[in-house]
Amino acid sequence: MSADYRLIDIKLDERTILWRNADIEQERRVAIFDLLEGNEFKPIAAADAGQHGPYKLLLGVEDGRLDVTVSDTEDRQVDAFQVALSPFRRTIREYFAICDSYFQAIRNASPGQIETIDMARRGIHNDAAELLKERLEPRAIVDFDTARRLFTLICVLHIKGH
Repeated sequence: MSADYRLIDIKLDERTILWRNADIEQERRVAIFDLLEGNEFKPIAAADAGQHGPYKLLLGVEDGRLDVTVSDTEDRQVDAFQVALSPFRRTIREYFAICDSYFQAIRNASPGQIETIDMARRGIHNDAAELLKERLEPRAIVDFDTARRLFTLICVLHIKGH
């Protein structure tokens, strides 16, 4: 059997989404679409047990932890684990703040100001992706782009209404 360490389906636990609007839904759709277009995802326990993918993923947040449920193509659970989100709290706050600044800048800032804010936004996102790769590593191996898009989905799960 050849290994196919990738995701073919991603869902967010609807019970844990705190708030949504059209912009949030668009972010979710884009992140999932991009993830499914190309990703590397190898859940260690499932792979060690002979489950070589592809996989389906369910993400949720409960008690300050990211709940990750991995299933095979027949919807049989092959792995489940949690990742503490406390190391991400500050980064998520910073990311939301810079995104707010970016969306405000689009309306009335110069192209140079917008680019500066966007570079800062991307930097925070990239740092978060590296941290997520590290935090996942004992349970799953992911590439940088997969970690980056998973961080976007973690943010979607954390957005609160105003």
